[in-house]
This record gives sequence, structure tokens and C-alpha cells, in this order.
Amino acid sequence: MRGADNQQSGMFSYISAERRVPQDHPLRAIRAMLDAALRNMGPQFDAMYAKIGRPSIAPEKLLRTLLLQVLYTVRSERMLMEQLSYNLLFRWFVGMNIDDSVWDVTVFTKNRERLLAAGVANILFAEVLAQARSRALLSSEHFTVDGTLIEAWASHKSFKRNDGSDQQPVDDPGNPTVDFHGERRSNATHQSTTDPDARLARKGKGKEAKLSYAGHVLMENRNGLAVNACVNLAEGRAEVEAAVAMVEEIPGQHRVTLGGDKNYDTKEFVQEMRDHQVTPHVACKPTTIIDARTTRHPGYAISQQKRKRVEEIFGWLKTIGGLRKTRHRGLERVGWMFTFALAAYNLVRMRNLATAAA
Repeated sequence: MRGADNQQSGMFSYISAERRVPQDHPLRAIRAMLDAALRNMGPQFDAMYAKIGRPSIAPEKLLRTLLLQVLYTVRSERMLMEQLSYNLLFRWFVGMNIDDSVWDVTVFTKNRERLLAAGVANILFAEVLAQARSRALLSSEHFTVDGTLIEAWASHKSFKRNDGSDQQPVDDPGNPTVDFHGERRSNATHQSTTDPDARLARKGKGKEAKLSYAGHVLMENRNGLAVNACVNLAEGRAEVEAAVAMVEEIPGQHRVTLGGDKNYDTKEFVQEMRDHQVTPHVACKPTTIIDARTTRHPGYAISQQKRKRVEEIFGWLKTIGGLRKTRHRGLERVGWMFTFALAAYNLVRMRNLATAAA
């Protein structure tokens, strides 16, 4: 018997959002880990707000919403609020009732500086790592380092001479015509007017140059979790300087190994690592600095196999986490979002590891 195509919606629903989310949904495990981290961050949240005045939107809900934006690749906060208005899964994850009104999109604009100043992304990243450490998911001896370029939210038209000598008559205020064909452009003589921290960089020979930032990740080799991260200006020694800084923050005084690609096979970097009690398991150039004292050990071959997994992190950040081209401007904001997205990656990775072990 054919059913009737009734369009009248019911006035009441007796099924809560909690019951509508399947028990085996991936977000359940992620929310449990995230809630545990947010509970430990209570003292930091208390310090962010005044003791008197009207209650704000809970920072826990703001961070859960931003995490959804990363996990589901929502390209703008306006679209995120649209999803939050009718998506029951999103409402359940954030902790909103079905009848709760959705916030104005400027909520994130106004709270971003507060979250930025308090270093919330770094604290959340550390709390997630603490959970991974308590589950014995982290290696304390074997690591991999690598970097990637993050395209800045700035166009080549904004890349102008510092002395203003290339100013041209504006024919269209919204999208002016700019002819820089044949002009020699470099970071020494030019700067972006929309994002001064962005630097002109390219991935390799023959590749086009783009205004970018340099993002760096230190990965432990046991399960491929990110244990440290930073973003700096996309300049010549960005990779080496970031690697040295992250190695110095590895806890303990025991000897560790560090994998890397051929860009790290330099005399200066290898010597720096050995001074820090780090065995450099980097890929060898044709004229390499790494000798047989390092390459003869089975551990070197294992590091070469494991180091490629750091590319999985960068792939996830760019295809899922929305960092192929950042939506934020300024080194501090881009760095905050990079660290927050890495915390999201670790949560997803930990959930997958727990599922595989079950």
C-alpha cells in the first residue's frame, strides 16, 4: 500500500538529540576525549573572563563548534552557524538543546582575541597529548620532523613595493588591474598590504611562488601522532630553525632519533642534532653528511619507513582541516589555527587507534 505524502510536521518530538546519534558514531569517542580535556582547562577558562557581568557563551561550546568546523571542513563561520541551526548532530556535539537559538556569527570574531591571548590552542593540544601519553600511545625515543607551506589569505596583487614606487592608478576599487609582468619581486623589496606576515615562497624548483606561511610538525613514530608544532615565516632557514626549536622541547635527557627528508641533510643541522643528543635519521643526499655509523643500524631503515607518515598529517590538515589556504591573517592567528587543527587530528587518530585495538 502506498504511503501518503503528508507535509504537516509534528508539533512535538519525544526523541532527544542524544538518542538520535548512534552509539557507534565516531563523534561520540571524540567528544568524550574532548570533554575530558576541556574539564582540565577550567582554571584557564576562569582566568579569561571577568568575575562580574552577564554570563558569556561557554568557551567549551565555542571550542566544540570550532572543532566541528575543522572535522567537517566547513569553510566559513557563517556556514557553521547555518549548520548549527538545523543539524542535530552538530547541536548534540556542541551541547545545545534543540530549541536553543543559534549565536550570531560575530561571536567568533569577538572571542577570537580572547582565545588567542590565553593560548587556548596550545593548552588543548597539550591536554590531548596527555591523554595519548596515559594510554601509552606515544614514543619517547623516535621522532620525525617536517614542514609544509600554508598558502596565505593574500593575493599577488597585494604584494607591493615597500617604498610605494609601483603605485598605479586604480581603475576598479574592488579588483584593480595590476600588471607586474617582467617585474622582479622578492621579500626583500615587496610586502603584502593585506597580510604583512606572508612571504613569497615556493615548494621547489619549477614550482610557482605563492604568499605563504611555513608550518612544522614533530611526530612520534609509534602511532604517528603530532607531539609539537609551530608556524613561522616562510623564509630560507624556516625548516631547520623550527626543527631545532622543537627538538629542544623533547622531555628527558636520553638519546633520541629524528627522521627527516633530504632538506635536513646539512652539516650544520646534523651537528646541531648531535650536540642535542639526537641521532639524525635523515634521508641522504648524493653527497651526504650521514655516514655508515648511522645508516648501518636497522633503526635507520625503520625511521626512513616511518618518516613518510608525517605527510599523512599534512594531507589531513590540508584536505580536511582547511589549511591548504588559511582563512586567517597574521602569524599569530595562523599559528593558533594550525595548532588547534593538529589537536583535532590527534583526537581523530586516537579514536581510530582505539577502534582498531577493540
